[in-house]
Amino acid sequence: MAKKRKYYVVWEGFASGIVDSWEKCIPLVQGYKNAKYKSFMSLQDAKIAFQLGWEYFYTAKQQNEIRILPEKVFDNAICVDAACSGNPGIMEYRGVEPYTKTELFRKKFEIGTNNIGEFLAIVHGLAFIEKYNMPIDTIYSDSEIAIEWVSQKTVRTKLVRDINTEPLWEVIDRALEWLYTHIYATVVKKWETELWGENPADFGRKK
Repeated sequence: MAKKRKYYVVWEGFASGIVDSWEKCIPLVQGYKNAKYKSFMSLQDAKIAFQLGWEYFYTAKQQNEIRILPEKVFDNAICVDAACSGNPGIMEYRGVEPYTKTELFRKKFEIGTNNIGEFLAIVHGLAFIEKYNMPIDTIYSDSEIAIEWVSQKTVRTKLVRDINTEPLWEVIDRALEWLYTHIYATVVKKWETELWGENPADFGRKK
C-alpha cells in the first residue's frame, strides 16, 4: 500500500508556505526557534490552515505549556513515548516534535510490552535522525528502563519469543543490531514530567 502524502504548513520558519513532504519541511523549521508548523492529510486542508494562521491551531493551554519548558527542551529535540493495552498487549509507539507535537513517526504491534515500545521508540528516533540527516541534539523519553536498555544495547524483557511475538522480536533484533553498528551524537535524556508537564508524545490514555 502506498504511503499517504502529507502536506506541511509552515507559518513561521526560515520560510513560510506549504510543502508536500517532511523532507522539504525539515530545512524550513529545524533550528528555527519557536517554529510553527503542522501536517495535514490534504492540500485543501493545508491551504485553509495556512490562511487561518497558527493561532487557530495552538490553544491557550498549549501555549502556556510550551512557555514553561526550558528553551533547550524543545529546540532541536524529539520526544518519544509508548502505550500498551495490557502487559503484554497491543503496543504502539511514536515520536513527535515537542513544540508543535507534530507526529514524525508511529508504529503499532499486535502484542508487546510498554518497556519494549519505549525502547523501540528511542532507537527508531535515532535511526530517523540519521536517515534524514536531521540536526537533532536530544531525544527525550520518560522511561528510565528504556534509556538504560539503549545505553547498554540490551533488552531485558520477560516477553516470550514464540509464533505470536516473533514479528516484534525481529524488530527488536534489528534495533539491537542498529545500536551495535552505528555511532550517533544524539543524547537520550529523561523527560522530567514533574517539572515540564506531560511528555508531548504521550498518547493521553492514562486513567
